[in-house]
Amino acid sequence: MIRSKNQQIILLAAVAKNRVIGADNDLPWHLPEDLKRFKALTTGHTLVMGRKTFDSIVRRLGKPLPNRHSLVLSRDGAWRPEPSVLAAGSSVGAQVSVMHSVDDIIAMAEPLLYVIGGAEIYQLMIDRATALEITEIDLEIPGDAFFPNIDLKVWRCSASELALSGASSLQYRFVRYDRHREA
Repeated sequence: MIRSKNQQIILLAAVAKNRVIGADNDLPWHLPEDLKRFKALTTGHTLVMGRKTFDSIVRRLGKPLPNRHSLVLSRDGAWRPEPSVLAAGSSVGAQVSVMHSVDDIIAMAEPLLYVIGGAEIYQLMIDRATALEITEIDLEIPGDAFFPNIDLKVWRCSASELALSGASSLQYRFVRYDRHREA
């Protein structure tokens, strides 16, 4: 299924120079400024993520992300979040829906979807995306999850802001890429 013309699908990720986005189902860095940006962009919106990403969020926070609707993509037709996780989420305005295909997600016709990982989900969604919101981290780091290549024949940088983490002195850049050509 193809997204509607009015539907925005934005891939949101923090990516190291070597395209690493994760290690052992976790973020390999801690950038408070990036987490604040993530919260500002996604609060009140619908998020698309894989089951492993959902599990890592719950492991870290003890609940789904507050004030967001999480669409969890899983190949396992029997998988459901634990009732205690759903209860913890409902107390902070979190909704969780289990989805089994990208077409099912697109068919929901949500006007704005933020895709937040992991690597397999980014790969599935990049050809349907309208924009990429990337935190480009000036660091090469070992990891086991990678963001897809950003083809500059397809994507055009429309905004870029240099930043420096006060906590770690790590340099990074917030970059928005908009699709200007179909892949």
